[in-house]
Amino acid sequence: MDRDSGPRVRVPEQRAPEKPGSADALRFTVLGPVRAWRGSDLLSSGSPQQRALLTALLLREGRTATAGELIDAFWGEDPPSQALATIRTYASRLRKILGQDTLVSESGGYAIRIDRGALDLTLAQDLAAEAEKARAAGDRCQARTLINKVLGLWDGEALASVPGPYADNQRTRLEEWRLQLTETRLDLDLEVGCHAEAVSELTALTAAHPLRERLRELLMVALYRSGRQAEALAVYADTRRLLAEELGVDPRPELAQLQQRILRADEELARPADEPAPAPAPLRPAQLPATVPDFTGRSAFVAELGSRLATAEGSVMAVSAVAGIGGVGKTTLAVHVAHQARRHFPDGQLYVDLQGAGARAAEPETVLGSFLRALGTADSAIPDTLDERAALYRSTLDGRRILILLDNAHDAAQIRPLLPGTPGCAALVTSRVRMVDLAGAHLVDLDVMSPEEALQLFTRIVGDERVGAEREAALDVVAACGFLPLAIRIAASRLAARRTWTVSVLAAKLADERRRLDELQAGDLAVKATFELGYGQLEPAQARAFRLLGLADGPDISLAAAAALLNLDPHAAEDLLEALVDTSLVESAAPGRYRYHDLVRLYARACAERDERAVERESALSRLLDFYLATAAGVYALERPGDRLVDHLEPTDHAGLAFGDRHAALDWLYTEATNLLACVRQVARPATLRRAVDLLYAALDLGESGANAKQYEAAAVTVREAARECGDPRTESRAVMCLANAHQLAGRFEHADREAEEAMRLAETAQDLLAVSWAANARGIIALYHSRHQDGEAFLNQAIEAFRTDGNRPGEASALCNLSRIHLATGRTGSAITLARSGIGIYDLLGHALRGANGRYALGMALTQSEEFSAATAKLTEALEIFRDSRQRLWEGMTLFRLAEVEIASGQPAQAAQYAELALTVLRGIGGEWRRGNVLTVLGRALSGIGQTGRAQVCWNEALDIYDELGSTEADGVRSLLAGISTH
Repeated sequence: MDRDSGPRVRVPEQRAPEKPGSADALRFTVLGPVRAWRGSDLLSSGSPQQRALLTALLLREGRTATAGELIDAFWGEDPPSQALATIRTYASRLRKILGQDTLVSESGGYAIRIDRGALDLTLAQDLAAEAEKARAAGDRCQARTLINKVLGLWDGEALASVPGPYADNQRTRLEEWRLQLTETRLDLDLEVGCHAEAVSELTALTAAHPLRERLRELLMVALYRSGRQAEALAVYADTRRLLAEELGVDPRPELAQLQQRILRADEELARPADEPAPAPAPLRPAQLPATVPDFTGRSAFVAELGSRLATAEGSVMAVSAVAGIGGVGKTTLAVHVAHQARRHFPDGQLYVDLQGAGARAAEPETVLGSFLRALGTADSAIPDTLDERAALYRSTLDGRRILILLDNAHDAAQIRPLLPGTPGCAALVTSRVRMVDLAGAHLVDLDVMSPEEALQLFTRIVGDERVGAEREAALDVVAACGFLPLAIRIAASRLAARRTWTVSVLAAKLADERRRLDELQAGDLAVKATFELGYGQLEPAQARAFRLLGLADGPDISLAAAAALLNLDPHAAEDLLEALVDTSLVESAAPGRYRYHDLVRLYARACAERDERAVERESALSRLLDFYLATAAGVYALERPGDRLVDHLEPTDHAGLAFGDRHAALDWLYTEATNLLACVRQVARPATLRRAVDLLYAALDLGESGANAKQYEAAAVTVREAARECGDPRTESRAVMCLANAHQLAGRFEHADREAEEAMRLAETAQDLLAVSWAANARGIIALYHSRHQDGEAFLNQAIEAFRTDGNRPGEASALCNLSRIHLATGRTGSAITLARSGIGIYDLLGHALRGANGRYALGMALTQSEEFSAATAKLTEALEIFRDSRQRLWEGMTLFRLAEVEIASGQPAQAAQYAELALTVLRGIGGEWRRGNVLTVLGRALSGIGQTGRAQVCWNEALDIYDELGSTEADGVRSLLAGISTH
């Protein structure tokens, strides 16, 4: 196979230099094969010797080359007797191709006259000079972009296949320049925080240039900043050993000093030395919501909070916490104050709704991930744990002046990890509870408005003319609202939208609301009373929509889902929803998506309990479930043509959405993931239980991709428990099968085996052929992971029979490919290849791209073992592209791991290291520790193969710790690898 076909990192597409002017202008490249174009047409440059002449002239950049110089360039100190005549012949031929105005004769020599931009080398030199200026000016991002453009002009080896001593010398010079540019770009990568991404490329480069200490230095820094301190130190040890063996010298002082800084865990090394913060780019987030134009009153609070925030410019961090009942205007006040204080925080403002009043408050680690991305941190550089994210967040904010608005907090514990912790920054918190346990916070209790402020707010919304004519009635209105800002805003907005109403009409309506007055007496009842005002003004159809839509769990709802829940066509549903948006009872989260404020949702549900019959509430959620199930089943059928799973699902009364292609279908599935899984948990009760578990089956991609694995598993647990209570073995078997799959994908094989065994028992009891076949297939692959090959083979043969009985050809193909892996593990390589090809044949016949990728994955493994490395790489590369296209991160990472195994087996450890590093990056947080141990083992073997035994030892020690903790048999193999190091 072509050994240059390994993973490439940030290498843009090579192209000819572009030159303004006529379409038939000449252009030349030397940073690769020496070529000439006229316009878009590639010209013939003749024999290698003729290209050597062209090269010698182009590299002089318009200067004349004498005949003697050209002879030396061609033949050095031993030219032939006819050398001059030969030069003239080549020049004549080139002139015919290029034109007399381009190749000119003068002073007994030759020159090529072209514009500077017509040669890729001079273009590269100009771009490199611009990059140097940009870096000197502090614009690292622009410098990095320009150097990437320079490197993108290379197309393999410079002056490829051009003969002669001159070409040899120039080739060496250009390759050294290319390496220097690469080092500069990698240095910039580290300066802008792309250290995790740089590790893979640096590993390959240090393998290709083992004595180049600058690359080793960059690799040590990249590993250290990626949290891999032991590997960084191992790089130094490997370098010291190699230099002593090869050259008899010690590492240069800079490298030794770097080792000492890493040993000390130098915090300054975690960021560029000349930058105060480790942000990868000077991003200035501006996330504050818009302030309301009619903000009224609260002047004392505005001054108090503004003064506190201004102190953040000094030597302390300012934290202010605003508390009050729902609807009192905490968010409005905080947003208004934050906008006024923006000048004190020139580096940006962050905002998040922490959903503290809802059933599922936002997780601090999720919020930190969002904040770090907004501050410019690459996804791959964001750690997994809460403590690590909080530490990186504080480090990122250090030296910057940023305001953080934490809206709607649940309690102090939720927000502590979100506080900046450094002078110059400030946090403004809103919550329904007083943050008495938030150390150092300035607490502000926000009460209802004064009568004067309340009337002023009402007047600003309704208008001076109408309120001035009925001032007493207006005072009655704001008093009936309890002077609560949200209630006043809703009432005033309704009145402003109805020009035929007078203020007295509104006051009379409010006076009649006896329950509203009772509810104003304490706590959140005041909020409910405020919402009662807006709800009472709705038309009957609007009120029904408001009540029923509030029943659905999930952060928001799409127009299509809302239409299904309401049993309306989308246009009618949209009219109702937009009317609710106008009343401020519903928010428009994005075009075609709607959400409730958390307290409004609670109120809407209370209204549904009060005003809707139980059967209608159940019917609304049943329609929503139908919509999700029918649409998810359509996505599944589009993604897996011919799979009979959809024929075993419960029937629905809603057709669901239809999609023109699989990409649109997957977009819908992943966009709706949270809402869909929330629906499963919500409807896990007797009447809808079977459809709930079938929705989990149809949404299998959400569990397999890794992106929503935890939510998927939680939903499966909920359904399983409900099924046990109901005594429904069919539903329980399917839920348990979903759990078995979740455990298997997370690397928890003992749990997976128990669940799969239970699923099979239940499925056989329920005579559920679908669950029986799935469970047998799962038990087979789990047995493979446990090295119980005889059991695995029996289970997979059982699965094949079950799938065939059901007429489920994709299922049969899946079991065949899994059986291929059993055969492979037991030394039957030939039959393993045959079985995998049989499975792929079925998949391809049905147009089953995603599962066909799983087949190619199995075939690639078998071909690797049979030492057909080119074919193995081809199949695994095909699988990799499909997994990426289908957003299957787990399988993307595992395919990169298998490609690393191919490279190891074929004696290409440098490329194996690149693949393994990429696999580690993709599999962060998914796939479980066992799979991580496998990747680390292969990475160690690759590093050992390129002479980086110290790093290899670190990887193997980490893998051994994983295997020992899991009790995995792979631990013995890793011990042998470590023993091999100690014996050398």
